[in-house]
Amino acid sequence: MAGAAAKTLPRHVAITMDGNGRWAAARGLGRAAGHKAGLGPVRMCIQECSQRNIEALTLFAFSSENWARPAAEVGSLMGLFFDSLEAEISELQARNVAMRFIGARRRLPVRLQAQLAAAEERTAGNTGLKLQVAVSYGGRWDIVQAAAQLARECASGALRAEEITEERFAQATTLGHCDAELVIRTGGEQRLSNFLLWHCAYAELYFTPRLWPDFGVADLEEALDFFAARERRFGLLSGQVAS
Repeated sequence: MAGAAAKTLPRHVAITMDGNGRWAAARGLGRAAGHKAGLGPVRMCIQECSQRNIEALTLFAFSSENWARPAAEVGSLMGLFFDSLEAEISELQARNVAMRFIGARRRLPVRLQAQLAAAEERTAGNTGLKLQVAVSYGGRWDIVQAAAQLARECASGALRAEEITEERFAQATTLGHCDAELVIRTGGEQRLSNFLLWHCAYAELYFTPRLWPDFGVADLEEALDFFAARERRFGLLSGQVAS
């Protein structure tokens, strides 16, 4: 842990947790077993990010496109979300973790919607890691809903078109001003898959072939080392950054 404290750490880590199904298939198991096995790395990342004083962790749990999967798998995932949150909420509260859920909640089962709202309310006063879980979420949906919100404000006279800046637009997105600095994707794919499109504008992208259920502390450490080695210029020259 001493080495981790000495290197530059991202303030906000976002993770696409890919590979659960392939992990299960390789073991002759159903996809539900893979999703359940993926809970272990989730707990690990929450613990490690908390201990490292990383400000925010966003997990891509269920995308807008995932609704097109077989109904049995979607139902299994909804049940897993409910059961795991019920089992983990006390531990998250004890760790001082503040929870938020982003996405189109109206598509979720009513019972799950209520549970998400209750978890947010219960942890709202916590001052530790900001744990943000994307459920029924898509980056394009997020941008469209932000644009629609600003359009309504303009139509009502509360906002003028010329007052819409990047900062004002970011405020209307589900995460607000919370840009990701490091995006990790497991499972070997190298794409964003509609995840945090607005908030990944200057994120460092780290891809690993490790399937999500096998993602361990050493893998997270490697991703953080990757980030620490990057020169983040934001359009400037190296000399400007150094000065």
